[in-house]
Amino acid sequence: MASLMEDLLEVLGKEEVEYHKLVAFAEEKKDAIIKGDVKTLGEVNVKEQEAASELLNLSNRRTQVLTDMATVLGKDPQKLTITKMIGYLEKQPEEQKKLIEQRERLLEVGGQMQALNQQNEALLKQALEMVEFDLTLLRSMRQAPETANYDRNAYNTGDILGSSGFDAKQ
Repeated sequence: MASLMEDLLEVLGKEEVEYHKLVAFAEEKKDAIIKGDVKTLGEVNVKEQEAASELLNLSNRRTQVLTDMATVLGKDPQKLTITKMIGYLEKQPEEQKKLIEQRERLLEVGGQMQALNQQNEALLKQALEMVEFDLTLLRSMRQAPETANYDRNAYNTGDILGSSGFDAKQ
């Protein structure tokens, strides 16, 4: 059981390191969004994908370690969580303390990730709104105004002025 606990703490530590990498990437992404640097944004996304892939591998490894721990303890592997494992370690306060500290660090970095992701989402929405505004502005500048011509039923005919500067015939 002691080696399984060491394995669990090691995996959780590696997950924390990867989450810290993701926090740093989210900061880079925020700066790239603010500057409008699409190239850097693409590079950061590639780095994020690599870190996310590593996190998936670590998550699978953590699940396997918890399954092994559940088997040793005679518990249901599907229901064993880190929090429940902390409860089972009442007679081993040193390991319990290490696990509590590691869980708290993971929760803290997870909260940072969530806040940065929400901030980046808001920045991206604003950037898209700005692009949409610019496109609408460009379209409206290219479109000629409608004339104030009415048909005999007093409806606007919606005729558009020509794009040339003069309507005079020569």
